[in-house]
Amino acid sequence: MSVTILFLGPLRDLAGETERQVEAPLDWNGLLKAVGPEVAEQLDQERVNLACKGKVLADKRSLYAEDGDEVALLPPVSGG
Repeated sequence: MSVTILFLGPLRDLAGETERQVEAPLDWNGLLKAVGPEVAEQLDQERVNLACKGKVLADKRSLYAEDGDEVALLPPVSGG
């Protein structure tokens, strides 16, 4: 039983990998522990979002991922 965490953009560089499997279920506190202190610090910023089951969460702290779910860590978007 696992959840896949997807690291995107600069968060991938901080994590040193594109994805990580962690034990399900996964909540906000479990996510912060699973990703390590550098990524957790970034996740705490308001501009960084989470998507679970393909939907961006309005309140990322309400995360609850179950077996087979994907949680994508979405860095701030910049563009032109």
